[in-house]
Amino acid sequence: MTDVIPAPRAAEGLPGRTVPLGHDTTLWAAEGTGATERWLRSTLGAALGLPLRAGPEDASDAVRLYLDETLEPEAYRLDASRGRGVEIRGGGPAGVFWGAQTLRQLLGPDAFRRAPVRPDATYVIAQQVIEDAPRFPWRGLMLDVARHFTPKDGVLRCIDLLAAHKLNVLHFHLSDDQGWRVEIKRYPKLTETGSWRARTKFGHRASPLWEEKPHGGFYTQDDIREIVAYAASRQITVVPEIDVPGHSQAAIAAYPHLGNTDVVDTAALSVWDTWGVSRNVLAPTEDTLRFYEGVFEEILGLFPSVFVHIGGDECAKDQWRASAVAQARIAELGLDGEDALQAWFVRHFDTWLTARGRRLIGWDEILEGGLAEGAAVSSWRGYRGGITAARAGHDVVMCPEQQVYLDHRQHAGEDEPVPIGFVRTLEDVYRFEPVPPELTPEEARHVLGAQANVWTEVMEDQGRVDYQTFPRLAAFAEVAWSTLPPPAARDFADFERRMGSHYARLDALGVAYRPPAGPRPWQRRPGVLGRPIEGPPPNV
Repeated sequence: MTDVIPAPRAAEGLPGRTVPLGHDTTLWAAEGTGATERWLRSTLGAALGLPLRAGPEDASDAVRLYLDETLEPEAYRLDASRGRGVEIRGGGPAGVFWGAQTLRQLLGPDAFRRAPVRPDATYVIAQQVIEDAPRFPWRGLMLDVARHFTPKDGVLRCIDLLAAHKLNVLHFHLSDDQGWRVEIKRYPKLTETGSWRARTKFGHRASPLWEEKPHGGFYTQDDIREIVAYAASRQITVVPEIDVPGHSQAAIAAYPHLGNTDVVDTAALSVWDTWGVSRNVLAPTEDTLRFYEGVFEEILGLFPSVFVHIGGDECAKDQWRASAVAQARIAELGLDGEDALQAWFVRHFDTWLTARGRRLIGWDEILEGGLAEGAAVSSWRGYRGGITAARAGHDVVMCPEQQVYLDHRQHAGEDEPVPIGFVRTLEDVYRFEPVPPELTPEEARHVLGAQANVWTEVMEDQGRVDYQTFPRLAAFAEVAWSTLPPPAARDFADFERRMGSHYARLDALGVAYRPPAGPRPWQRRPGVLGRPIEGPPPNV
């Protein structure tokens, strides 16, 4: 019985038979498996004190890596047998890497440390064969670094945690009202001015508390290149998000001409220091379009991802209604009001990205004005946007806030820190189903996968992010990877059993997860206002 998370498709073992890995175990890697070979030595070998020296393919005590064209690109087969060692076959480099992640779990929590705690030990795994492949090609986490900045080392750590759970997309939320986080060389004020704010609301936006010190930070372009390369070596794609036309006050504070200058004194604006949806949005002018084309040109040079996220959500229309410039643009384009103006803005960048071989993805509000054929939708307000998109032939990433927004609280108890939203327990996340039953098989093929979203308004540091994200991300990873029964029929008791082993892995990794019995004293935030929503979330 395996305790691997996410659960593999098939596992068969021989009771009582084990396979040793020790100082004499060698490593042989076929052409095309070099990334996993390097990872095994630098990470697994370092953790266990195993040199994993290069050895011959036919060694009796070896780990061997192969590419196998009979398997799907992310599928793998792990065969551990005494006298042969461990053989990992993957349909592509990704499959080999995911097989290595499974091997790491089989070796126990010591394999998740950075240095050996038992340097002279010989480790053993059960003799077994595991065959596995993912259900979805998009298994993602959205990390919001705009509300609270995550330094580069924290992002690299996040990538390692995604890899350990066989998640393969980091959706990188790089701009918002509260901060701009990526260097754009042609527009230096985006980071000189837009990357920091004078103070920060502590707790929900209705909280009277403030952290009265500057907060901010940004990634240089070399930082971004490092993050992207680090992720790629772990078979993870980094999808950048630059928000337009709403959630843009930080950019307007840096370059006031981007805002609606005939309605508001944009030169007086600063980077926003509280939460919610700012009314300050981009002006629908040619200057604004050219400015953001320049931003996206540099973004495309940094991120090889086919998909580029443009936000497109929660754009307040008050200033456009009051702006003579915006109203003249609506009349010039023959549009039916401000909603259509937002759709025009989105379609402009849809066309612009398509012409450069990329695909636009945005939050589900972008559906409201019609999309180009290749555009995709992040369905966040519920399932409905994803259903509409799939039926219209658009690809969808399911991330409904009622199910997989990890800023929502994990328990109804009074000790829960800064309680936000609905209660979403570990079991609730485990019973999340990304494909709505309303979709036909043809429509369901447009569901690329699922994503858990980590919005950081009330997560001021790594410990808070850890607490909100784990252990629920482990349940989400199994939903996104494993072929599970319908939600009501899922064996949560078995998942809980396997989590008993997984908590030890998370401990070894230094993850400050929420314990099953509730928050530890230092994880609580007494007196810090949240915004809990009572009752079950609506299924919309």
